[in-house]
Amino acid sequence: MIDADDLLARTGFDASENVLTRRQAEVLALRERGVAQADIAASLGTSRANISNVEAAARENVAKARETVAFADALEAPVQVEVEEGTDLYDVPETVFDACDDAGVKVAYSAVDMMTRVSEAAGDAISGREVRTPVIVSVTREGDVRVQVSPD
Repeated sequence: MIDADDLLARTGFDASENVLTRRQAEVLALRERGVAQADIAASLGTSRANISNVEAAARENVAKARETVAFADALEAPVQVEVEEGTDLYDVPETVFDACDDAGVKVAYSAVDMMTRVSEAAGDAISGREVRTPVIVSVTREGDVRVQVSPD
């Protein structure tokens, strides 16, 4: 089986600086390399159910960490555009590009790429071409686009 200690050392895992516990990181690292839960459980002297719980908690922590980073990026973004309910998706790029021009930010997306990014990131908030739930489109100083469904 893969040496989890070596793998964590090579990837720079530091439990004191991470949202994952060492066990969560170990289980995730092995699972991401195709090791079965039962095999991990056997090597760690625990049950497959325990490994399943550890993996689920780790994946939840990773999702929360990603959401936190997206939130921090959005807070720092010089461009934030709220796209209101009922807006045609085809109108979103021009609105975002205008706001970026005003802020002196170059966007790393074409109009088509912008619509695709917004649509995919917003999920059910957009149906066809219609914005069903307000979304916030943020553009970082580097021109990266972040999309979040408005909490309202």
